[in-house]
Amino acid sequence: MKNILIHGLGQNSQDWNNVKTELEIKGIFSITPDLFKLTKGRELGYATVYQAFERLCSSLQDPLNLCGLSLGGLLALNYAVQHPAQINSLVLIGTPYEIPKRLLKLQNFVFQFMPKSVFQGMGISKKDLIHLSKSMADLDFMKSAEKLLCPTLILCGESDKTNMESAERFHKAMKNSRLIIVEGSGHEVNKENPHSLVHLLQCFWTEE
Repeated sequence: MKNILIHGLGQNSQDWNNVKTELEIKGIFSITPDLFKLTKGRELGYATVYQAFERLCSSLQDPLNLCGLSLGGLLALNYAVQHPAQINSLVLIGTPYEIPKRLLKLQNFVFQFMPKSVFQGMGISKKDLIHLSKSMADLDFMKSAEKLLCPTLILCGESDKTNMESAERFHKAMKNSRLIIVEGSGHEVNKENPHSLVHLLQCFWTEE
């Protein structure tokens, strides 16, 4: 069994460090791929990122527990839909069932005025991030998610109002799912409340 923690759009693999370390203390080991390093040298779009992630998961040849935040959740869901036999369980954190186009336009507008140093910390250029963000505009995995039977834990920070409806809709659509609202957290649960997240992952993965 392999556990994979997948970061979000404005993050990199280091944003899982606290969660990863605490899990290891409990004897649970995980892989934290850096999505943008996996796609280095290629034009960055959702399809490119997914292809790189798919190659990584397929190379492991083990049952997978996939845990993804936001973009990471979309990738996990996408892989589970295409490779259901390899999936042991899913954890979707702050994952949108579709990308709100108005919010996407506003986000990209804000990105244009942010200094380059902010993007360097993510391991991605401003141009690539905006291109990746635009490439996600038409993603919608709700109908595909309805067909999944793997155990699924759906998490949403109590202050993440943007993704609360998505969490509820995924829970309603996915037959073998449970929904937990994480107290004391907004969208980035892995950074804002890593201790609670570790506890939830440990309980869920132990059961499965």
